[in-house]
Amino acid sequence: MRYDQARWRRDEDTYEPLLSEKDGGAVDPSEAVDLPDGMAREELSLPDVSEPELARHYTRLSQHNYGVESGPFPLGSCTMKYNPKFIEDLAALPSGAVHPDRPDDTLQGTLALYARLQDYLARIGGMDAVTLQPPAGAAGEFVGVLVARAHHEDRGDPRSEVVVPDTAHGTNFASAAMAGFDVVELPSGDDGRVDPEALAAALGEETAALMLTNPNTLGLFEREIDEIAEMVHDAGGLLYYDGANLNALLGRARPGDMGFDIMHYNVHKTFATPHGGGGPGAGPVGVTEELAPFLPSPHVREVEDDGGTAESGSGDGGRSDDPRYERYEPEQSIGRVHGFEGNWLVLVKAFAYVARLGDPGLRDASAKAVLNANYLASQVDYEVPHGPFHHEFVASAGDQDAADVAKRMLDYGVHPPTTKWPETVDEALMTEPTEVENRDSLDALADAFDAVRGEDDATLAEAPERTTARRIDQTAAARDLRLSWHDLDGE
Repeated sequence: MRYDQARWRRDEDTYEPLLSEKDGGAVDPSEAVDLPDGMAREELSLPDVSEPELARHYTRLSQHNYGVESGPFPLGSCTMKYNPKFIEDLAALPSGAVHPDRPDDTLQGTLALYARLQDYLARIGGMDAVTLQPPAGAAGEFVGVLVARAHHEDRGDPRSEVVVPDTAHGTNFASAAMAGFDVVELPSGDDGRVDPEALAAALGEETAALMLTNPNTLGLFEREIDEIAEMVHDAGGLLYYDGANLNALLGRARPGDMGFDIMHYNVHKTFATPHGGGGPGAGPVGVTEELAPFLPSPHVREVEDDGGTAESGSGDGGRSDDPRYERYEPEQSIGRVHGFEGNWLVLVKAFAYVARLGDPGLRDASAKAVLNANYLASQVDYEVPHGPFHHEFVASAGDQDAADVAKRMLDYGVHPPTTKWPETVDEALMTEPTEVENRDSLDALADAFDAVRGEDDATLAEAPERTTARRIDQTAAARDLRLSWHDLDGE
């Protein structure tokens, strides 16, 4: 497939201008809005453009970009999948615009949704209690490690180490270190999984937890998970589940049943809430009953009276026989880790996705995630070590540079996979098609892989050729950050 991305431009050097460059004249603040004396600025640099100009501007910018609505986006581990529009419609309902600082009696519908989502996630993960407060997956990791630390300190057995496999997400290492632990890196075995002998050598009296992703970042299920859990628990540690790959297990296996004590859920990866762009996000954390007292405050629960339920407050339109919910502080809470109970509308989207699919839909999603990964792995003309896989696989670019391969794939109308990681595979191409892609889409991805495989180094070094933005100097971009167009003034 030949791909030509839109390049709206006036000439070779001038692209779609900024709105300020389209400006037909500055807006007079006094005409823009009626503000009290002393609150209006003397000058307001807003572009004075018509509605058609504004609509065309943003449409053209969207045509300069590639997203999950443009085509497949197989970023391994990051799990960029299509977000169904009905969840956006629900989150935009006027009834969802509630201020979280209202009294509980006026927030009964909101708190009921929180409580039901906590229950959904607990059942999906095999956990006993769930907090919705962490605002992202990495924040969920941090909360989980803080809970582990509080647990050990409460037992009078403070510990200093967290064990992390070499294939783990980089945030695992960072979360453990930020919580004050020393990180012990665990080397993988030849089969890409945890090596029990290496694990035995890493565990000790200072082990607070093992942070594990299952299936791991190579898409491989840890077959010895029962033995791993027993080893960690015998050492007095806790087993932490990184939920990044939970979409491979939905409705089929639960971390809690494998012996995990703590887990976080990436709702953008597993339950289709939007991903990226700096947020907002959500990274709920589930724990076993023993650890529930340490969860962040406030938590949400149903209030029970002698008959099982209490009367509902009327401020939220509830019936008198509806259950009533309240916010409370767990007995040994680690405290607040985010504003209120979490990012409310992101959680609404996760709730809607789970409720719409139900148990059969979740099982179907995990089946398709696994099927798609294995089908695509069988079609690409690159070495794919290990297997069979769950939701993702890691191919090796071999004698090609993985970064060059990724850039060239853009010219074939698909987004490239994650590159150069995990480092256990040479020139890694970490690929996750997700459950949303059909066979035609997967074949297009395979065709792009194979076309790039047959090209020479000179072609790859110049890629991409047919995108709006050509090859950039990534090193300079990382070292010389320009976070505002104002930085370009005078150039």
